[in-house]
Amino acid sequence: MGKATIGIGLVGSGFMGRCHANAFRAVGGLFDLPVAPALTILADATPDLAERGAAALGFDRATGDWQALVDDPAVDIVAITAPNLLHAPIAQAAIAAGKTVYCEKPLSTTAALAEQMMQAAEAAGVVTLVGFNFLRNPMIRLARDIITSGEIGAVTGFRGRHAENYMANPEVPHSFRTDPAGGGALADIGSHIVSMARYLLGPVAQVQADCVTVVPDRPIRPGGTERAPVLVDDMTHALMRFDSGVLGSLEANWAATARTMDLSWEITGTRGALAFSQERMNDLLLHSGAPGRSGYTRIEAGPAHPPYGQFCPAPGHHLGFNDLKVIEVAELLNAHAGGPACGPDFREAWEVQKVIEAMQRSARDRTWVAP
Repeated sequence: MGKATIGIGLVGSGFMGRCHANAFRAVGGLFDLPVAPALTILADATPDLAERGAAALGFDRATGDWQALVDDPAVDIVAITAPNLLHAPIAQAAIAAGKTVYCEKPLSTTAALAEQMMQAAEAAGVVTLVGFNFLRNPMIRLARDIITSGEIGAVTGFRGRHAENYMANPEVPHSFRTDPAGGGALADIGSHIVSMARYLLGPVAQVQADCVTVVPDRPIRPGGTERAPVLVDDMTHALMRFDSGVLGSLEANWAATARTMDLSWEITGTRGALAFSQERMNDLLLHSGAPGRSGYTRIEAGPAHPPYGQFCPAPGHHLGFNDLKVIEVAELLNAHAGGPACGPDFREAWEVQKVIEAMQRSARDRTWVAP
């Protein structure tokens, strides 16, 4: 008896859309899944963009109307890689249609809207997943296991950073990223390090932040001479106090000259420490704290760290960014088929959004704020 076919409807064919399509194509050859995904229909901003995207990414059909994709009876999972402002209406329509929803981060442009989306999804009983794919790294899972086992003792501190350089050039034009309704470095990439902090150390009780605009104005359109002021942050620094009492710090920066993917953190404990950077995503650094063993030891990703072995039987051959998306999709398909729940779901993404907005309020009011 063959596997049930699961129809995939993808909204958006840009960078993340391509990552989603690649993951859905590859996952069946790497994971033993109870279902088989089929690239059914792709929607984009115009019919022409959709047709070109569908042809390039291997979808059977194309449409310029995302509502038509949601309503299509052949679509079982709606994957959303559209601009942030469209996440809520597409997801809410998919939930109303009883579809599984796979949405890129951030879940929405506001915590209030994210809460509405979460409540609708939970009331409908649909499977949801938000694309914080860096959490799928086996080294991150290993780090959490080390922390919860007590191997590094009681956690005493956290220092996290997500820094990239893609907005460092003042000639990069305005886009959805700089829209005051939901843009800025903190909302765009800060959500990744916030989600990482919560995954490793649990809920955040209070924050105090400072948001800074580094580039004062940008071109309104690519190649244009007319400029408009930037009304969002290019860089945010924050203090975080976790529910556990641990104090930490965080930086989100998309104008970090020379940095391409510095999603990094360091966690100190009473008996040891851990450190990680996405720029060296196959390594986890562990300091045991034993006498005469000063300094970090490098743990190299390998088959002993599931699901690395699904990709390669030999250690040291390394996973990549797109592999994390494949792992994410495998967990989504298993959950859709009735297997273990996957996450971060809409509820967790709402919690992340609350921390982001608390930092924004803190920067405005110059005080500690609870999410």
